[in-house]
Amino acid sequence: MKHAQVRQFREKLRTHSEAELAEELIALRKEQFALRMQRATGQQPKPDQFSAARRNVARVKTALRARQLAGGGGKAK
Repeated sequence: MKHAQVRQFREKLRTHSEAELAEELIALRKEQFALRMQRATGQQPKPDQFSAARRNVARVKTALRARQLAGGGGKAK
């Protein structure tokens, strides 16, 4: 993703509710699984798609965690 695309993705995540973020996370996990299946069956997806999907999952998880901590729902370590 280009820098501007990353910024837009982050802004989009900030406007979503926790439920929408959870749905987005599920969709990204399915995308990751599909990419792994394509690689396993020899279809050869673009290598950068793996890292982009992994980073998008991390962005969504970060947004979810930030919401939890801001709401006081985070667990103490």
